Amino acid sequence: MASSSFFFFFFFLLFAAAATAASSNPNGYMHLRFYNHERILGSGPDATVVYAVERTSSSSGAGFGNVIVYDNLLRAGVEPDSPIIGRNQGMGVGSSLAENSGLTNFQLVFTAGKYNGSSLALQGLFPVAPLGTVFERAITGGTGKFRLARGYLLTTEVRATNTTLTGQLDAYITFR
Repeated sequence: MASSSFFFFFFFLLFAAAATAASSNPNGYMHLRFYNHERILGSGPDATVVYAVERTSSSSGAGFGNVIVYDNLLRAGVEPDSPIIGRNQGMGVGSSLAENSGLTNFQLVFTAGKYNGSSLALQGLFPVAPLGTVFERAITGGTGKFRLARGYLLTTEVRATNTTLTGQLDAYITFR
């Protein structure tokens, strides 16, 4: 009887330790903040956003049927000289007849730091909205340290000039 009590107590301790470890696992959830630095349309040969197809003339680029391709820098901070941590590579399609939003499909590819070699896959609507507007897109997967990631990305455009647009990206990531 004593040995069965010992085994029960032993397995109870193992189960409790495993449950505690699982609930405190730092890889189950994370919040990352970084900044998308974009050279906007019409800013010369070094623009990071280009039209692949311009079906509808639009000052915002999101005209219905337009296809936009981009390869923007991801930086650690809002300043243009802050460290580069990766790239935002993807495309958008003007998907609204009212010309106020586009569907985006893109990858955040990390090329430096703790997440070097990993990426996040995202998709969702990108509304044409005033500076400071917050909008959300879905994190649909990832590679490397973000394998099986799910979650959402909140984007806020925080700075605009005649040639650049800077967005704050807050990624809320969960893992299976």
